[in-house]
Amino acid sequence: MINFTTAPRTIIGEGALEAAIPYIKDFGKKALIVTGKIITKTGLTEKVRESLKKAGIESAVFNDLPGEPDDIMIYAGVKAFKEEKCDFIIGLGGGTPIDTAKAVAAMAVLPGKLHDYLGKDMKGDFVPLILIPTTAGTGSEVTKYFVYTDTPTKSKLLMNGEALLPKIAVIDYTYTISSPVSVTVNTGMDALTHAIESYTCRKANPITDLFCIDAVKRIFKYLPIAAKDGSNREARENLSFAAYEAGVAINTSPTTIVHGMSRPIGALFHVPHGISNAMLIVECLRAVLEGCYEKFARLGIETGTASETDSPKDGAEKFLNALEELTKELKIPTLREYGLDLEKFAESEEKMASDSLASGSPANCWKVLTKEEEIKIYDILRSK
Repeated sequence: MINFTTAPRTIIGEGALEAAIPYIKDFGKKALIVTGKIITKTGLTEKVRESLKKAGIESAVFNDLPGEPDDIMIYAGVKAFKEEKCDFIIGLGGGTPIDTAKAVAAMAVLPGKLHDYLGKDMKGDFVPLILIPTTAGTGSEVTKYFVYTDTPTKSKLLMNGEALLPKIAVIDYTYTISSPVSVTVNTGMDALTHAIESYTCRKANPITDLFCIDAVKRIFKYLPIAAKDGSNREARENLSFAAYEAGVAINTSPTTIVHGMSRPIGALFHVPHGISNAMLIVECLRAVLEGCYEKFARLGIETGTASETDSPKDGAEKFLNALEELTKELKIPTLREYGLDLEKFAESEEKMASDSLASGSPANCWKVLTKEEEIKIYDILRSK
């Protein structure tokens, strides 16, 4: 049996916001726009406010988001939502504003603290959400997840629940054109990681496979193009499609080892999520190829990096080699090149491996690694 979940309405393409306004009007008279200060400076936030104003909808802006989401930012957002007496929330931006918007929508209704819901399906009649991405990566605009850092424990926690899905996802690739190279690569590698992990996950099914294969093919072809020429509209449009496809897929067939081991790096060392994924992806997947050679080989065939005549093992390894070449082409830094304190990293490896396993994501692999095996991967990263 396949139990497939996604946002109830998605509007994709240039001018998507204007097409969404008639539906947005159903959610109330005042919106809280959760976004970032950089997005606000570009004028996009004001553009959204003007579109709302023309439809008779007032708005307030919460953009006090200094980094990736944490509990402090989220509670501040809840306070702003209540003080401004808003009816619904618009998340505008990359993964940080969108994840923050989801968390605010939930905690504006739920009692207690965020940590109370760890490991539980977050349920309730949450504040209506409209999510508008400005990057092509997280796919968070169509997922039932958000990630935040719990400041008391310095742990990056994955929260989930179908009630976190937006009422409407509005995806306009033109909003991504101004993204700098670093953000393009960061978010593109996040989307690629979603697609590969979802495709090779124990919970994959024929529907998610379709989304994942197409996403991997688009990203392999178009991410290097967008990294070299951010104004290439064809590349930007295809990457937006791919991020959406991968986001839809992970609702049903979730992430695995890479995300499990990546989140602790983000929590402790504040490395952008997509970059920590990219740092880990080759070594993590190399460690779990066994038991899933056929699917990795299929990705090789679909991307043109392996052939039908290759054995599953050879095809899988060829795909992994091509993935490694892609990370080199995109100039993914090592831990050393990124400037991390390698001594502190070594001291943190045991905690990071424990947090990774506790997240449950690595258990979605066909080959499940031990804590010691995950520590060895962290060691390999540190030695590069």
